[in-house]
Amino acid sequence: MGREEIYVSTDVEADGPIPGPHSMLSIGSAAYTADKQLLATFEANLQTLPGAKGHPKTMQWWATQPKAWQTCRKNLREPKEVMLEFSAWLDSLPGQPVFVAYPAGFDFTFVFWYLIRFTDRSPFSFAALDVKSYAMAMMKTPFFQTAKNTMPQRWFDPSPHTHVALDDAIEQGALFCNMLRENLDGAHDDDPRR
Repeated sequence: MGREEIYVSTDVEADGPIPGPHSMLSIGSAAYTADKQLLATFEANLQTLPGAKGHPKTMQWWATQPKAWQTCRKNLREPKEVMLEFSAWLDSLPGQPVFVAYPAGFDFTFVFWYLIRFTDRSPFSFAALDVKSYAMAMMKTPFFQTAKNTMPQRWFDPSPHTHVALDDAIEQGALFCNMLRENLDGAHDDDPRR
């Protein structure tokens, strides 16, 4: 038996689609046990990378989110300092951290790049768990027909989606844990969309 898995629901805010030319602006993580116990959280706002700049389309979107933008630009810290602290936080969790995100392809790209760039290691190894893909398997629906508005309401806790990294990490972590419990219990009915 290996170590207990700790599901580290993570959300990042960024100023473009990929790291390097663009920057991770903030990171929020919520560490959950399989039974949805919230063990700990991590959040930080980061300084932009030297020479990087915001992507025009992303910055156009940010212009529609002034409150979230203001939140992620407060108390800025150096990326290396943040990622070293984040890595140590992951190591302190009482189990094996599993990266969980929605969509994992975006958030993991930034987190993995920043971890390797600034700490030379990833406590998550190379793997990420995508909530949408997990829902696709549970609902037996095609990938592009799987979305939050097609998922059963019972999977959702009444948590806001604010585009503030930690808020969204907590929200999607609870969603994943609700799905995980139902899947492991085998309790879902023939129509999981209800």
